[in-house]
Amino acid sequence: ESNPFESIKKELTVGDKTYHYYSLPDLGDERVAKLPYSIRVLLEAAIRNCDEFNVLKSDVENILDWKITSTKDVEIPFKPARVILQDFTGVPAVVDLAAMRDAMKRLGGDENKINPLCPADLVIDHSIQVDVARTSDALDRNEEIEFNRNKERFQFLKWGQSAFENFLIVPPGSGIVHQVNLEYLARVVFETDGVLYPDSLVGTDSHTTMINGLGVTGWGVGGIEAEAVMLGQTISMVLPEVVGFRLTGELSPHVTATDLVLTVVQMLRKRGVVGKFVEFFGKGCSALTLADRATIANMAPEYGATMGYFPIDEQTIDYMKLTARDEHKIDVVKAYLQATGLFRTYGEGETEPDFTGEVLELDLSTVVPCLSGPKRPHDRVVMADMKQDFTKGLTNPVGFKGFGLTEEQATKEHKFTFDGTEYTLKNGSVVIAAITSCTNTSNPDVMLAAGLVAKNAVAKGLTVQPYIKTSLSPGSGVVTKYLELAGVTDDLVKLGFSLAGYGCMTCIGNSGDLPKELADAITESDLVVSSVLSGNRNFEGRVHPQTRANYLASPPLVVAYALAGRVDIDFETEPIGKDSDGNDVFLKDIWPSREEVSHIAASSVKPEMFKEIYERIAKGTDRWNSLEAPAGKLFEWSDESTYIHNPPFFQTMELDLPQIKDIKDA
Repeated sequence: ESNPFESIKKELTVGDKTYHYYSLPDLGDERVAKLPYSIRVLLEAAIRNCDEFNVLKSDVENILDWKITSTKDVEIPFKPARVILQDFTGVPAVVDLAAMRDAMKRLGGDENKINPLCPADLVIDHSIQVDVARTSDALDRNEEIEFNRNKERFQFLKWGQSAFENFLIVPPGSGIVHQVNLEYLARVVFETDGVLYPDSLVGTDSHTTMINGLGVTGWGVGGIEAEAVMLGQTISMVLPEVVGFRLTGELSPHVTATDLVLTVVQMLRKRGVVGKFVEFFGKGCSALTLADRATIANMAPEYGATMGYFPIDEQTIDYMKLTARDEHKIDVVKAYLQATGLFRTYGEGETEPDFTGEVLELDLSTVVPCLSGPKRPHDRVVMADMKQDFTKGLTNPVGFKGFGLTEEQATKEHKFTFDGTEYTLKNGSVVIAAITSCTNTSNPDVMLAAGLVAKNAVAKGLTVQPYIKTSLSPGSGVVTKYLELAGVTDDLVKLGFSLAGYGCMTCIGNSGDLPKELADAITESDLVVSSVLSGNRNFEGRVHPQTRANYLASPPLVVAYALAGRVDIDFETEPIGKDSDGNDVFLKDIWPSREEVSHIAASSVKPEMFKEIYERIAKGTDRWNSLEAPAGKLFEWSDESTYIHNPPFFQTMELDLPQIKDIKDA
């Protein structure tokens, strides 16, 4: 069926190339200019895919009429441009594709026809654990253990990479799916057969929303939905309400993007945004780097929204340049998005879109340093209140803010010996301090701030207790490069933050065992010990079974609490430690200003780093390349396997449909 919107298909010449695109302004419908930018992306997709079969003209009208239809549970079809997977949730999808190939062959068809119809990228990042920490060879040993544990899964995925078209595997050791997506995989604008259209995706991981920071529409879905998209199906979704979130002002000098996102999570949880899009706008957006936006978008599942969307603007273009995207491609992105009304300028003449209900507003200058915890990501605690909040929580009734201890239990201490030295464990002692997670390791400002805190601490002779399990697990190899160039790697290592691996690690609970002496001491004493991590979730039992309190914090605060060794500290009035001369050192003495961090980021984070790191993906790592995997277009299933089995769905399938039989004895 031909597309009824063919008349608004226009030409666009960029450089010496001519493209086509569906022009939203040429609809001549005044409702377009009042639509939120996130809804315009859905509108463009409906127009481009309109065939009066999967996508109807009435669907396009429903999206145009968003102001009214969004309050009425109207369903619309959406066809994302691509799919992203990680190794936990992605393996079953590849198993199903392999099973379809077998069935195709058995039924006399061409098995080579079974391939993902849209690009599918699978990043292996969920398998590595912090088995080894605080040693110079931690990375190598953790990766070796990862390959030994996951050999069968990795062999299967490696087979899939060569067997299927349109299917990319990003090998283990490359980074975290959402950060690799942001820095490398995201197209921002797609081009197929000369037609330009916005990048969009679904992913088999809830934090897929991180890509919304780049202005790309995407969210997490279940495996079945992702497979349907891979096989060319549209997704049916309820046209969502869009909550507008206006940002004004600028962050103050000692505040980080993590403090901002924890504040936003708390505000949006209060508002209630489940099943809705949140769209950020306002002059304050211009004051945020793209990495800051990605941090906010990443935690959409924690504030409950389907998306936390930042429309594309100059910051997006700058980020594409920073991450070494192709120059002509960047020109195409800007020209196309401007032509079709999807590019924000925050200028005077720009029409403000309509939003659902009351617009939320946050003056960035009011954000203060904070953490979230001890049991939920939206339970924000201002850093200045941490001591009081934690101490009160010990004797509060068991709940999100309580551990139900008696006064006597709350003040209990436990002595234990580690490496020949005696230490004292208390309620509130930090036992895990992890710089982890794509939420924060994708953000050079907070990573470099952590490095500077470490550098200043080492210069003053401060140390981290040797029993604390400290680790650094960045979401991409670029992080290691710029930390080295900034000259802070050695200082992080001296405080125990050695590189443990490139993957989710502590953020998803792959935190590994605690040292035996420490683990035994926690079990014997039954103390409420804590982890501090730069992750996005801190539900009980997630980070580690023995840490009953878990606080989300920015990377520099992770370093600070590791130095302090406890969470029940008031950094305003209590010293973090003593320098080599025995003088008190306070947090403010080692904390860098935002200006200092930005200055170092400008000279340390370079496009060629991204280019070099991501060229390695095509080459693969030595371990991945030397892994033997089956060849051929059909997978050889093993009866011995306890992990990968041929699913039974297609085994009774025949070409002829079964006849309808009478219902008897029902």
